[in-house]
Amino acid sequence: MALETIRDQPRAVGLLRRALDTGRVAHAYAFVGPAGSGRMTTARAFAQVLLCETGVGCNRCRACALVTSAQHPDLYVIVPTPPERNPKGAPLIRIDAIREFERQASLRPALGGRRVLLLDDADRMTDDTPQAFLKFLEEPPPGTVLILVLPGVRDVPATVISRCQIVRFQARDAGRAASVVAEALALLEAARSEGAAGLFRRTDRMDRDRAEALVDGCWLLCRDVLLARAGAPAALLHHAERAGDLAAEGARWTDSGLLAVIEACRLAREALINNVTPRLTVETVIGRLLTHAA
Repeated sequence: MALETIRDQPRAVGLLRRALDTGRVAHAYAFVGPAGSGRMTTARAFAQVLLCETGVGCNRCRACALVTSAQHPDLYVIVPTPPERNPKGAPLIRIDAIREFERQASLRPALGGRRVLLLDDADRMTDDTPQAFLKFLEEPPPGTVLILVLPGVRDVPATVISRCQIVRFQARDAGRAASVVAEALALLEAARSEGAAGLFRRTDRMDRDRAEALVDGCWLLCRDVLLARAGAPAALLHHAERAGDLAAEGARWTDSGLLAVIEACRLAREALINNVTPRLTVETVIGRLLTHAA
């Protein structure tokens, strides 16, 4: 059932379902595709099925509840982080994180027969990390399923990608991008005109998938406003029909303010991987949009 929530990626979902139906789940997968294509959402849904007590991702058992809340002891996620001594440094996956990854993989499953390990933005491994990671891929512990999430097959060494089952994700269609930009713009306008009450009404019953879509919409909205400020033609905008509104929005902003919100969207997307409230995450991003606009 968890995989049924994944839309716009029928080929990727079909490949994963065949692996589950035939009992031929690989020990390592590479989910390859552009940002915003649903790679990490699908990885978490696949992990839920693998760890589900009924084996289908039922959304009713204890294991499913623990995966959804990012508290399952047999699900371990690594994301790029800045250096400990420089919080403003470039987020990367360093060799110490991979060593902890290997330690987690060596542990016996706490609740079921598998452990699932997710490596988000695997292309951000430091230069010395893939070689250490390769040793782990060559002899993975029994009952371990590893999922790498990255934009392209050439973004990690061939020796790493060759040991993974590749699952390709396509960029979501332009119509969907226009839709999420329009919804983000509507939320922003409602928050301005109606205040917190208007925003709260529109974010009621916010689930994680919709939160991810709205954060993506805010991200793309900032991108379109940057283009509008630069005088780009309407054809380059995701929501070309509202080019005039986007140009007017651009007059409220500075480029640095827009870039700050784009960074906030990136951090919000990472936060949604962990145990955060989807509604609060969206409201925080909209709040940043309101705060940074002139």
